[in-house]
Amino acid sequence: MFNDPQTKASLKRIAWVGGAFLTIVLIAAAVERKKEMTVAATVVEVQPLENGALLIDSLDVIKIIERSFGMPLDEQAAGLIDEDRVERVLEEDPFVKNAEVVLTANSQIQINVEQRQPILRVMDNLGVQYYLDAEGAKVPLSKHFAARTLVATGNIPPYTPEFLTKKKHGMKDLFALTNYILADPLWKAMFEQIYVNNRDEFVLVPKVGDQTIILGKWDADIEDKFSRLRTFYKEGMSREGWQKYHSIDLRYRGQVVCERK
Repeated sequence: MFNDPQTKASLKRIAWVGGAFLTIVLIAAAVERKKEMTVAATVVEVQPLENGALLIDSLDVIKIIERSFGMPLDEQAAGLIDEDRVERVLEEDPFVKNAEVVLTANSQIQINVEQRQPILRVMDNLGVQYYLDAEGAKVPLSKHFAARTLVATGNIPPYTPEFLTKKKHGMKDLFALTNYILADPLWKAMFEQIYVNNRDEFVLVPKVGDQTIILGKWDADIEDKFSRLRTFYKEGMSREGWQKYHSIDLRYRGQVVCERK
């Protein structure tokens, strides 16, 4: 009955098209069922900081979402979840640098959070305390963990988000000095505090000994200042010892002026 080659070819095409259409219908039905399903679970992973610390934990992430959406994600239909919106909500939190949200095939919400990395703890001239992260963003103190960072005190102006774009701003110089110290293994290991005096000069406090390092203003001479200090520690301190001096002054070009106790 169907020996005609053209008829056989037509039937094959019809069968193929019918099979493809049925597949599309089944896929569409599966997608719709998935959209109507309630989210099975919300799985949160917060990447620890370099020292393993968490400034924000998974429960904090869940609470941020609940405050924004009015209910847990677990109580919502999978089809109503806007992953991009959840990411934006989380990235508005000052502890969060980046968030990735994925709705899996089994209707789980998987959330991966990258924390901001504090590099400096600041107490400004109004008594306000906070961290600066590696990008200059303001990070509040955490209820979970006190990050071990350099500490800055003294005549520090209040934080403004655009301080890095300003031609001149006290926070800008402080941030530059912090990064300079952290970039050098010796200085990173040596200093614990930066004090800003009323002349906007920087005074460094070492972890060892009770002397202060009067650095002066952040300027083009900064490389030479630290070079002189490195030479002094290598040659002078090795002979005299840490306890001889009350202060080490680097403000004068080509000199290291020490005040004995």
